[in-house]
Amino acid sequence: MKKFTRRDILKATVPSSLAMMAIPTIIPSTAFGANDRMRVAVIGINGRGKDHISGFMKQDNVEVATLCDVDNVVLQSGAKAFEEKYSKKVQTEQDLRKVYEDKSIDAVSIATPNHWHALAAIWACQAGKDVYVEKPACHNLFEGRKLVEAAAKYNRIVQHGVQLRSSVAIQEAIKHLRDGLIGKVYMARGTVYKWRPDIGDLGKSPVPEGLNWDLWQGPAQVRDFSKNYVHYNWHWFWDYGNGDVGNQGIHETDLCMWGLNVGLPETITAAGGKYLWNDCKETPEVLSTTYNYPKEGKVIQMEVRPWMTNKEDGVEVGNIFYGDKGYMVINGYSDYKTYLGKNREPGPARNAGGDHYKNFIDAVRAKEKSMLNGPVETAHLAASIAHLGNISYRLGRTLHFDPTKETFVGDKEANAMLTRKYRAPYVVPDKV
Repeated sequence: MKKFTRRDILKATVPSSLAMMAIPTIIPSTAFGANDRMRVAVIGINGRGKDHISGFMKQDNVEVATLCDVDNVVLQSGAKAFEEKYSKKVQTEQDLRKVYEDKSIDAVSIATPNHWHALAAIWACQAGKDVYVEKPACHNLFEGRKLVEAAAKYNRIVQHGVQLRSSVAIQEAIKHLRDGLIGKVYMARGTVYKWRPDIGDLGKSPVPEGLNWDLWQGPAQVRDFSKNYVHYNWHWFWDYGNGDVGNQGIHETDLCMWGLNVGLPETITAAGGKYLWNDCKETPEVLSTTYNYPKEGKVIQMEVRPWMTNKEDGVEVGNIFYGDKGYMVINGYSDYKTYLGKNREPGPARNAGGDHYKNFIDAVRAKEKSMLNGPVETAHLAASIAHLGNISYRLGRTLHFDPTKETFVGDKEANAMLTRKYRAPYVVPDKV
């Protein structure tokens, strides 16, 4: 099985035989000069999108020119707050396709629900926009590969919203792992201990005024509206979200793979369920997943817990790496500590952040994909390993995977879950 090094990832390409898609028409990329003002549109502004807005507005010579959200109440409230904070008006759109038609927009920042991430990013690439896309970059494994292909075909800069990759401390921690500080690194553990309460079961209700429910559902099959979906708890329904391993957990899956220097696994085992609440969530509250790499002699463990729990060496959300000379604890997005030898003597440690938005802007200005800290191939891998764990959980059995072909070995039932049935016109194309 191929190891994905950072060099591999940054040079990732797709076959030249990929067929052209007739629409949408690609717009020639802008050649930015040092003083050119960059215009960004933020798509999805109710949750993470708020951070996207402030993150880009802090950048030199960058303006958030357009806000886009399918909920017009959220959109107009967001535009008003934007004007009050920045003393400038901002354009508003409910339909992201109109944003892509605007040739004055240089880049888009996507913070929609998960089931829209890949298609929104692919359409943006086809429209000649560079893309910052929230985690997970895709709702299933098929979409992730298509996004990688689209970024390569249309030569777009695509940054995955895993901000820990721009942390100076975490970059230093990875270098320590590569340099052998804790010896042979054989195991990575990701922990996602978040407070996730009972959401009840609110049943069906009329679509709220201002919400384009058809557009919100997008690639998913039609469901009646429920307040359980909008605006956050969609995370716990398979049509829209991926549970916490595919939510907060993407930061941890990404760091596990980065630290171990591996790609997708060969064997996946998962177990869990709903043990706390009798609510309408579909995804598991508790999930333990193991990803094995027998050829490399490495293993990843992911642990999701939703309520009362202990910490692991002070970590609720983070990662632990184990080597034959010590171990490393990464707490959150910008802090690491190391413990060496049998007596766990404190080793190197650091707490320092970074600016993931600036990294994206710098790469766009330079038109240089190799500058990205969270490039599109890593986005596909980090999301896909979470999807593999969810498939193992949903089927209730150990799965065997071919990481080169990106398919399960002799398992039609599992392979059918690598993609989904799409709803026209919101279709992730097989040929981008």
